[in-house]
Amino acid sequence: MSSDQRPVSPSRRSALLGLMALGGCGLAPVYGKNAPALALRNAVALTTPETVIGFRLRRRMIDRLGAAETPRFNLTASFTMTTKAATITGDGNTSRISLIGVSQWSLQDAAGETTLITDTATTFTSYSATGSTVATVAAKDDAEARLAIAIADLITNRILLFMSGRTR
Repeated sequence: MSSDQRPVSPSRRSALLGLMALGGCGLAPVYGKNAPALALRNAVALTTPETVIGFRLRRRMIDRLGAAETPRFNLTASFTMTTKAATITGDGNTSRISLIGVSQWSLQDAAGETTLITDTATTFTSYSATGSTVATVAAKDDAEARLAIAIADLITNRILLFMSGRTR
């Protein structure tokens, strides 16, 4: 082998072979041309709790799915959150708090006659409670916002997977 020819590294070769294999297994982009996600774009009317977290959940889902202009589907989502001490110091003070979010949700046709899918989305996040009162309240608010976004993403991804399976 001459010095100006370098062999292709195994990682590069593996990546190319992996991409070719994925192309042959029927995977398709969710947001690609004629993709299932396009049927949901601006077509899902949302009902979420009338709370700050419900608003954040709704806002994230609108970011992902669009605002319903002519709804073909109705999505109803509840939201509950519990707190749990995640770290307790030796003197009994809580220094880290976990927030556990659970959303029961269902997707129906626009007429409300057929439930297409019902599921539960659960995740958690945490925040530090070691700063001042103002810092702890700000950290809690930020954690609640992250939790709402994570739950909305779980719901949206599940719906996209469901729709993807229906169109194949």
